[in-house]
Amino acid sequence: MFEIDDIFSIIALILFIASILGMLAIKLKQPLIVSFIAVGIILGPSSLGWVTVNDQLDLLAKLGISLLLFIVGLKLDLHIIRTMGAVALATGIGQVLFTSLFGYLIALLLNFDQLEAIYIAVALTFSSTIIIVKLLSDKREVDSLHGRIAIGFLIVQDLLVIVAMIVLNALSGAKVPGTIGPNVLSILFNGFIFVVIVGLLMRYLLTRLLNMLAQSKELLLLFSIAWAVSLGALGHYMGFSKEVGAFVAGVSLASTPYRDVLGARLVGLRDFLLLFFFVDLGATLDLSAVAGQFSEALLFSLFVLVGNPLIVMIIMGVMGYRKRTGFLAGLTVAQISEFSLILGALGVSLGHINADILGVITLVGLITISASTYMILYSQGLYQKLLPLLGIFEKKRPNREMLSSQQGTNESFDIIVFGLGRFGRTLVNVFMFKGYSVLAVDFDPEAVRRAKLTGMEARYGDAEDEEFIAMLPLQNTKWVIGAMHDKYISQTLSQHLHEIGYSGKSAFTVHDKYNVEKITRHGAVLIMVHEYAAQHAAQQLIKLDAM
Repeated sequence: MFEIDDIFSIIALILFIASILGMLAIKLKQPLIVSFIAVGIILGPSSLGWVTVNDQLDLLAKLGISLLLFIVGLKLDLHIIRTMGAVALATGIGQVLFTSLFGYLIALLLNFDQLEAIYIAVALTFSSTIIIVKLLSDKREVDSLHGRIAIGFLIVQDLLVIVAMIVLNALSGAKVPGTIGPNVLSILFNGFIFVVIVGLLMRYLLTRLLNMLAQSKELLLLFSIAWAVSLGALGHYMGFSKEVGAFVAGVSLASTPYRDVLGARLVGLRDFLLLFFFVDLGATLDLSAVAGQFSEALLFSLFVLVGNPLIVMIIMGVMGYRKRTGFLAGLTVAQISEFSLILGALGVSLGHINADILGVITLVGLITISASTYMILYSQGLYQKLLPLLGIFEKKRPNREMLSSQQGTNESFDIIVFGLGRFGRTLVNVFMFKGYSVLAVDFDPEAVRRAKLTGMEARYGDAEDEEFIAMLPLQNTKWVIGAMHDKYISQTLSQHLHEIGYSGKSAFTVHDKYNVEKITRHGAVLIMVHEYAAQHAAQQLIKLDAM
């Protein structure tokens, strides 16, 4: 065995191996998290020994975690919890309490000490929002009833994991472990001051500052990263962890009109940096120690794979949902989260648990993430096989199912128009005059501001960003219209709509007829050559809509 000392070569090797294993994971329909941990195991001291944990990789890992928490805060949509009402809170909190209690008891029965049992129980509690949203998106089930319920209680879990991080950091600062000492009170006071300061910045500065920065895509992105890392560093300095500080940074920007664009643009950077966290995690595993605890990890995994879906089905059945909805929503909690691994790593850094316990949690993560992915991908077939056993999870009259399925999402538009130039604004005005509900999208914050002043529903966004397009309320949209001057942006938007499975109609402006073929290949039904008058084009679209 030989060890590579040059950090550039280490990162090059990690990226190359991660790419190969990532392709294998995609072929096996597995999340990339599994392949990234495998990279660390293969290259780490327990196997080839080519890569060891070092400060540079650790820094990249910490940046990845901070961005992860920042995006969680940025995308924190309490509206989903409100629209799902009691079921999101009851299912989210109920599953957390059930898993924590029984996971703790199982750990004690397996001869883990109390603190280790607490960490294991908490780690078993949380499910992966990133993985579940990706799987539901791939299956076009994000806007289904069980998809909306699942996202609702996953958001509840995300909030609870932040609380867990605060508690663990506060207890680590106590003079006597497990007691509320002066240091804990100091941390709570610092947290209060921190939130007040950020709240004042939200009220009086941040939105105005972002309006200025939004003139440049690059500068807006740079500031968001700087804001996340800076508040993370301040949170660490004030005693309640980098992760919590980064989360608060995300929440502070969640009410701005730039949240969707920032979240979409940071996803790639987040995933790239998280690669190093999972590689770092895999490299720290002692395979001999983990192999000695495989039976315990397998038992915990079976508990997560079976117990978590059961409690969700029980709660949803009692609340009046059908067995199918409860079953499909329950499958989304049949794995542990990347947050579980982060909490385990936090416990090691605080000296609460040793690396062997983190190894058990990681092994449970590998097993449950891999197994639950197949369970969700083949959920319909699994449901049919288990259907005779699921009758006990449904009331005779599941009334709440009927009510929830009728509510759907509150946000819906007949037409979405990209581009607020003269042509786009005219189209929007004509459609609004005819009684259509219209959402206008543009990357110019000033154009969006002016549109809102005239009564338009307008949003800041990028037509080239697939993540942003996927977050738009497209499920009931009849038309998506690209009124941009750039033919390449039109082609990209047309391609993204096709890739995310948009089922409505689309139309695009072009400067000449030579660009028509590249756009129509993705399903556009009308091409508006730029010489057309906007009024005439709008009338054509309305006639086609009536057909």
